[in-house]
Amino acid sequence: MEENQIEEKRQTRHKKKKLRKGRLFFTFLILVLLSIGIYSYFQYQKGLEIASETKLPEAEFVADEAHKTIKNYLILGVDSRGEEESRSDTMMVLSWNQETNDLKLVSFMRDIYADIPSYKSYKLNTAYYLGGVQLLKDTLKTMFDVPIHHYALIDFKSFESLIDILAPNGIEMEVEKDMSAYIGVSLSKGVQNLNGQELLGYARFRHDSEGDFGRVERQQKVIDALKDELLSPSNINNLPKLIGASQGYITTDLSTAQEIKTVLSLAVGGKVDIEKMTIPVEGSYDYQSYPHAGEVIEIDIEKNKQEIHSFLQLEGE
Repeated sequence: MEENQIEEKRQTRHKKKKLRKGRLFFTFLILVLLSIGIYSYFQYQKGLEIASETKLPEAEFVADEAHKTIKNYLILGVDSRGEEESRSDTMMVLSWNQETNDLKLVSFMRDIYADIPSYKSYKLNTAYYLGGVQLLKDTLKTMFDVPIHHYALIDFKSFESLIDILAPNGIEMEVEKDMSAYIGVSLSKGVQNLNGQELLGYARFRHDSEGDFGRVERQQKVIDALKDELLSPSNINNLPKLIGASQGYITTDLSTAQEIKTVLSLAVGGKVDIEKMTIPVEGSYDYQSYPHAGEVIEIDIEKNKQEIHSFLQLEGE
């Protein structure tokens, strides 16, 4: 009888001890989560303050009908230089297959001779100058029948600041040649960490024999590097501030919640590779000159349309 009582008391003390340890661990976990939440909030607010007066005006935008598995994002980079009207120097469609978590990137050469709705034919980057995001979207839809579901617009000066927030120590890139002409920085050949200004200069360089084709290829390399940095666990501390700053630096139809959800969905999906395409495709264009548009790239629209649809798996849609 006494042995049973002693055993019961021993078990009771053991349970109380486990309960105290459990409460201690739970309290510690709550404090950690609370600390992370407070840190993230203040970093987010700091990002908002940094970019509070730099945002480009909100754009008119009407999304195309939703696709069951694919979301296409129109990504535009502009050099406003403080002007209200500017041309788009970077024009890309980032396509995300939510079912497979595949990313595909289509870059459009800015000098493509484009059928701009309600206007004469001009260079493709003139569409943004004439009618903003919506007219450029309508131009791509008319020429290539590519549905656009969201857009993101960033000024190049803002791009520099965002890079420095995301990667304070720079982003590793292999610079394939010495570069300096008309990019505001001097870059030497070789692997190095580039800050925001240097990375932008690398992406914009085009004064060599490759011209705009080389620049588009470098822009695609930069997008790849940014994707890796964004999804890197080592940069998780920088994300709240980056998200806050992006509210001022990037104009988009997406809410903050949608942006975070998209990034998390990609990260949870595992390793993300980006397949790339440049329009026009090889063998589908030649160079022409028109008095009202200057030197342009005249393309076989139907051939390029078919290539895009095959690449983005839009056949039958």
